[in-house]
Amino acid sequence: MPTTENKNNIAFVDGQNAYMSTISADEPWEIDLARFRVYLRQKYGVKEAYYFLGFVKEEYQELYDEIQKSGFILHFREHSSVMLGKKKGNVDTDIVFTVMKKLYRKEDFDKVVLVSGDGDYKMLVDFLIEENKLEKILFPDFKRASSLYKKITRNYFDGLDRNGIKEKIAKKRKGGLR
Repeated sequence: MPTTENKNNIAFVDGQNAYMSTISADEPWEIDLARFRVYLRQKYGVKEAYYFLGFVKEEYQELYDEIQKSGFILHFREHSSVMLGKKKGNVDTDIVFTVMKKLYRKEDFDKVVLVSGDGDYKMLVDFLIEENKLEKILFPDFKRASSLYKKITRNYFDGLDRNGIKEKIAKKRKGGLR
């Protein structure tokens, strides 16, 4: 079994799901993206990490800069200019398509780490398990992860809000976690 340093895994983060899940948790918190990127590299051997967001808005440029400075490759969902502001990000199909395209093209990577609790990824997760290409699905809020994942075994998932992980990746502020 390869060590973390020898792994060549890729991560896909559903940015809206990660953000909304953590800020609406029973004890709201925010992910420190730089610390999270280090965690993904050290824990799961993630060499490339893709962060998917809904659409571009100039007022969020600081967030986009933070995501990129933290080591994520930023992907935006394409929307018609008429629809901007009227629909949510909905990056699910973009993530599924990108993963499948990488598999189809036989790109050089070992396994996938998916960050989302959204049940829309269940078929992808099942397929990746079947193909021995799933490293882990990380639920931003374990309690609110889709019930569709109840049948997958524990070695394929974890909660970012569990097992000391939150303390490693949460934004810090004076007085403790934020």
